[in-house]
Amino acid sequence: MHNTLHIATFNIHKGVTHFNARFALHHQRELLRKLQADVVFLQEVRDEHAQHSKRFAAWPKFGQAEFLADAVWPDFAYGKNSVYPAGHHGNALLSKFPIIKTTNIDISAHTSEERGMLHSEINIPGWNQPLHAICVHLGLFAHWRRQQLSAVADYIKQHVPADAPLIIAGDFNDWGMRTGRVFAESLHMREVFEHHAGNPARSFPSWLPILRLDRIYVRGFHVKQVEVHSGAHFVKVSDHAILTATLTREL
Repeated sequence: MHNTLHIATFNIHKGVTHFNARFALHHQRELLRKLQADVVFLQEVRDEHAQHSKRFAAWPKFGQAEFLADAVWPDFAYGKNSVYPAGHHGNALLSKFPIIKTTNIDISAHTSEERGMLHSEINIPGWNQPLHAICVHLGLFAHWRRQQLSAVADYIKQHVPADAPLIIAGDFNDWGMRTGRVFAESLHMREVFEHHAGNPARSFPSWLPILRLDRIYVRGFHVKQVEVHSGAHFVKVSDHAILTATLTREL
């Protein structure tokens, strides 16, 4: 029975560094593999882009989600959120365990900014219920985020059993933190870094994190360990740090 779960969340900035200067996807995959996470929550995964696939010689043939999952995470899910003439991007989940159901929900609060919520049910050996994993990327404005979190909370109350193990992770863009706390309280969840250190992690910009933008919320777990993966070398990786947590199931 898998009582311990290692998870990570990472905004990959569409596989490129700031201002599209450098193609970073191979470096990102290498870093993620070293973390040995069981489930990975990814934001800004660009699964198709006509110009970039020609500009960068190492652009993956079958999309970024499949490329990142390759050989390590047998199952993955991709949720297309933002669509434009050159391609599309969205959220993705990578899993070492079977994904038995996936739903992608449009939670856009405004036509100028397409956002989504990717919900996968994951079958973990020995568990009496599937894990509900929800990956989100919220809007840049506070009133949009409030609207989006309200939609996510309503969805969870309707579609996720109250006693089921639940993880919500991603880029919340919530530097003020109040909106996230109200959201967590409404669902009886806790943010893993807040639980350990009193505040969510500083995750942006990744080379010298100041803003607390990324979150991991859990329900039905004990939090054993949390870590922020950041530093000067992230200039060549992404503008967001990687957050990881080690969780044990409450039984």
